[in-house]
Amino acid sequence: MKKVLFVDTTHPYLVEGLEKAGFQCDSFPGYQRPDFLNIINEYEGIIIRSKIKLDEEILSKAKQLKFIGRVGAGMENIDVAFAENKNIICLNAPEGNRNAVGEQAVGMLLMLFNNLRRADEEVRKGIWKREENRGLELEGKTIGIIGYGNTGGAFARKLFGFNVNVLAYDKYKKGFSDEFVTESTMDELFEQCDVVSLHLPLTEETRFLVTDEFINKFKKPVFVVNTARGKIVNTVDLVKNLKTGKVRGACLDVLEFEGLSFEHLDAKQLPQAFADLIDMDQVVLSPHIAGWTHESNWKLANTLVEKVKNLYINK
Repeated sequence: MKKVLFVDTTHPYLVEGLEKAGFQCDSFPGYQRPDFLNIINEYEGIIIRSKIKLDEEILSKAKQLKFIGRVGAGMENIDVAFAENKNIICLNAPEGNRNAVGEQAVGMLLMLFNNLRRADEEVRKGIWKREENRGLELEGKTIGIIGYGNTGGAFARKLFGFNVNVLAYDKYKKGFSDEFVTESTMDELFEQCDVVSLHLPLTEETRFLVTDEFINKFKKPVFVVNTARGKIVNTVDLVKNLKTGKVRGACLDVLEFEGLSFEHLDAKQLPQAFADLIDMDQVVLSPHIAGWTHESNWKLANTLVEKVKNLYINK
């Protein structure tokens, strides 16, 4: 029987679906990286989220490995190039949580525009401020999307009906203009955007893409939305521009200072910029949960089950 190693916990359907397809699914909740190094050579498949890195060292020991399934979209904890060189197929499941990410990006933006974080806190304390919490409307604004893949496309669709102008730039994708979005250049985004939303994988090309220089290329003060990866944004530079008003506000589901597994903030790497960020009214924060809904949990599992099954059907 083909054996699959589950490095992380997942929705039970992922195990059920693979077992029905003829796989033996093993999981060892207490195992750490050294333990996985000792047993990896026994498995034909690996299912992973972000607990460990599947780098050259561990993949070199995976003599029988045929596929890696990432329960999510980002692949930065997998040495994809090395894996593919060893004829290991790398699968991910961005289709599974794109809807959740799109919904949260809109929700965070509405929360920011309408001062709901501050207003909620004030009302709970018996403070009733109306003029001070007068909000903004999305209607008429220009929203720029950088990266028009699964989540970027879902965000654009969620914005449909708000009567906004949606522009998108994707370095690796062309010809995608439709009723939801207009394909644009980065120069057009810099010229026109009121809001910029990031929907990019974390790569050497995108790491700290958003810097002081990048922000100040926008003609107008902008709102920044990041539901992708924390290290795409330089926090020190973001805080600097929040203080000057060049960034009018920020919606951040991800932070530069997250640990490898995204389960916690790395307390050893929290600079003054983080303290400044969490003290700002014009910032909405959440703990990397944009794609973390009850529905997406099942959808991610189902997506990977189907992709693994298709992988063997197509052999």
